[in-house]
Amino acid sequence: MLRNYSFLWILPLFFCNSAGAAPSHVERGNLIFDNIPEAPVELSAKVDAALSGRDATPLGWSPKGELLISTRFGEVAQLHLVEKAEGARRQMTFLQDPIGEAAFSPDPVRRGYFYLKDVGGNENRQLYYQRLGEPAAKLLTDGKSVNGAAVWSNTGKEIAFSSTARDGINHDIYIVDPESGTLPHLAVSGDAANWIPLDWSPDDRKLLVLKTVSAGEAYLYAVDLSSGQKHEVEPAPGKVGIAGAKFSRDGTGVYLISDRDGEFGKLHYVNLFTADKSVISEHLSGDVEEVAISRDGHYLAYSSNEGGTSKLNVVDLKARQDLTPPRLPAPGLIDHLRFDADGKRLAFGYQTATLPRDAYVLEVATNRLEPWTHSEPGAVDAAKFLSPRLMQFPSFDRPDGHPREIPAYVYEPSKPGPHPVLVLFHGGPESQYRPGFDPWVQFVVNELGFAVVAPNLRGSSGYGKSYQALDNAMQRDDVVKDLGALIVGLGLQSNFDAKHVVVAGDCCSSGDSYGGYLALAALTNYGDRLIGAVDPAGMGDLISFLGTTAPYRQSARRAEYGDEHDPDTRAYLRRISPLTNADRVAKPVLVIQGKNDARTPAGESEQIVNRLRSRGIEVWYLQAKDEGHEFARQQNRLVYYRTFAAFLTSLH
Repeated sequence: MLRNYSFLWILPLFFCNSAGAAPSHVERGNLIFDNIPEAPVELSAKVDAALSGRDATPLGWSPKGELLISTRFGEVAQLHLVEKAEGARRQMTFLQDPIGEAAFSPDPVRRGYFYLKDVGGNENRQLYYQRLGEPAAKLLTDGKSVNGAAVWSNTGKEIAFSSTARDGINHDIYIVDPESGTLPHLAVSGDAANWIPLDWSPDDRKLLVLKTVSAGEAYLYAVDLSSGQKHEVEPAPGKVGIAGAKFSRDGTGVYLISDRDGEFGKLHYVNLFTADKSVISEHLSGDVEEVAISRDGHYLAYSSNEGGTSKLNVVDLKARQDLTPPRLPAPGLIDHLRFDADGKRLAFGYQTATLPRDAYVLEVATNRLEPWTHSEPGAVDAAKFLSPRLMQFPSFDRPDGHPREIPAYVYEPSKPGPHPVLVLFHGGPESQYRPGFDPWVQFVVNELGFAVVAPNLRGSSGYGKSYQALDNAMQRDDVVKDLGALIVGLGLQSNFDAKHVVVAGDCCSSGDSYGGYLALAALTNYGDRLIGAVDPAGMGDLISFLGTTAPYRQSARRAEYGDEHDPDTRAYLRRISPLTNADRVAKPVLVIQGKNDARTPAGESEQIVNRLRSRGIEVWYLQAKDEGHEFARQQNRLVYYRTFAAFLTSLH
């Protein structure tokens, strides 16, 4: 059968440019190329064109009715204002590091907004306050702690936020008036769990606070700010996952997303005084993901996961009626729900597999929907963009007498196969691969001729809390068995080339490390069926990872992977760690790491690199000294993907 490997034209160029000529260690600015040949110029140009686009994320509204967005017009994402539908984007910040979280004070007199920013991807985000017309922002935090989840009071005078300032480990909740000149004061003292503020009561006397122990265990409290007394909202007899909550605008109740009564997160309403409750989203079969309420209490909006894509739901609370928003251009993903100050307009982010994320605005009363931004996909032919198909493959276990079905999204070239395959693992692990806009995947399919298969192995979110818990603690190697079933299954399909399969963690995302771990696990267990692996910041040794990940993350990670201090758990984690099994690796590996990564410290990558090289295995190692867990700078991202593309073309 004729095999269509459209990437093979690159190989002569690649080997002519790199054979024996590339130095083993080269530093260019903040990038370190360790045993990485020069990528072919033509290949690099194609990668750069494919990744030259941008997107737009709505963050909220100004008191004047302008939309605040985060978008990139240079190296990193910055804040911009948009005054009207498809209007010009007016840049607000000009910083060296990206900004993805910000909000204007609801008080129009203050004419100011906060934003959170770290340095070099170190995740020590600091809270800043910027008044319009003033040249510099005011630092509100200590410059070294980890801060986040900031939310304005209803008066717009105070900000509640989560911070590790007290001891560097626990997430407490602080409150600050950014114009008072006083330091933030401690409002809620946390513990080893992650405590974050979600909302202020309408009279600003209470805070809605979420304590998260793990993805499947959380507790919601209404905290009286004058007395410090905590009132648990809808206590449950067992562990419950809670994804978000808002006060009702009369202050008598709470809307919360909870999986208390079933497999999926439903939108509940709980009366704080009578304990009466109801389920708002009873008619939906998937998870509710986000909820927003208009300031006047007229409308409620929430997004739900419908088989991997999103649905926008709007409720008229006064009329007690579900509304039907206009149809979006295609099934896609919805996030960042934000009502304006008048409660008449709802902004949200929307993307599909073929369209980058843009800010859309729904005028609720007239049911009119229009895009407020129009982002460019890049210097590419957007007509070639593909949407994936969803497939199911059988795994090793039979929970109901039939093989468990594992879902996977598949992108395939338009030319007939068999195609080489890139298996792409999402991070998390409490996450889910969903068909959003990914120009890298489109490039791999359309330019390199690979089929891309993105599975949602056990432990992924979006398929119910039982499925999500199947990989916890000493069930981790069951995920690796899923991998084996997938790799074997690919070999049984004629459109895939079973002799040309590469595994990789999903790149440049907040969950790289688990995807990198799975790529290494696949290589150590099924390396005879693979030709190489790409490891973005993967955990090489689960024990050292748990001991060196940032202290404020360790408790939650132990809830997921198990506590390495327990002797049986420690022995199990040691046995399944890629570093323990590195002697089984015989295929090339590309390792990518940010030096400032607080989640998966660089030592995890370095020990894998050193162990494999000591055995003579070919390892390419790309490091960025100004990045953390994500590669956020555009030039670094381009190098990341140029290297990835060159690595794929070098495998034969």
